Amino acid sequence: MTTQKAVAHRILELCNQYGLTINGLATISAVPPSTLKNIISGVSKNPGIVTIKKLCDGLDITLIEFFNTDTFKNLEQEIK
Repeated sequence: MTTQKAVAHRILELCNQYGLTINGLATISAVPPSTLKNIISGVSKNPGIVTIKKLCDGLDITLIEFFNTDTFKNLEQEIK
């Protein structure tokens, strides 16, 4: 799994966990819905840390909580 796919997967996982739609997450985090949809669909290949921080703030979680999953812990190095 790529880092981009891991981020998209984590966003969807958190939406499910918190009972939110993508638009709901966009509203509480002040991130445009189009930005979230682009991250999830893979159009945005490199979502910025500021965007991820806004999502975390909207969900009232830390960046550590966002990234502290087996998916991120098991990512293979993308530059070899």
